[in-house]
Amino acid sequence: MGAVVDDTAAAEFHAFFERHYAELSRLAHLLTGDADIADDLAADALLALWHRWDRVRAADHPVAYARGVVANLARTRIRSAVRERRRVALFWSPREERAENPDVPGVVDVQEALRRLPFRKRACVVLRHAFDLSEKDTALALGISVGTVKSQTSKGMTELQRLLGTQEVPRRVQAAVAATARTDEAAGGDR
Repeated sequence: MGAVVDDTAAAEFHAFFERHYAELSRLAHLLTGDADIADDLAADALLALWHRWDRVRAADHPVAYARGVVANLARTRIRSAVRERRRVALFWSPREERAENPDVPGVVDVQEALRRLPFRKRACVVLRHAFDLSEKDTALALGISVGTVKSQTSKGMTELQRLLGTQEVPRRVQAAVAATARTDEAAGGDR
């Protein structure tokens, strides 16, 4: 565990937590597609930040660091879930899944399309278009180069346009985030 933290550092962390928890939870929700997992990931990320608070508070971009921690935790969670599904598939025959109502709201369409993107493309699209981060801030959050952010965002948007059949993908992604934020607030009060 880290060094003993003084009262000033504790107050700084508390303010950071209050200011950024909801945003980190929404990011995790959009990356994983699950609100409950998102809360856990945001809490786990903030716990990790607390243990390294002396380094985080000295960083140039503590929020970008926090987003990166959330993205890494989400990637790990997704990989773990994929491995678990593969193990289960070895023992259970797959059942046929059919959509009973193909006319679902646009938000659900966007969330499903996002889930179909590989993690890095999804993370770049969500951070760039849903959270309106610059290419540089997205690169900082994900620990990748600005060039990788540009290419992954472009490829992700092309794939989303193909999946959604529309050129209005950025607006629909932003609408999905707004709906997710309203749903999260209604479900849990002030997250």
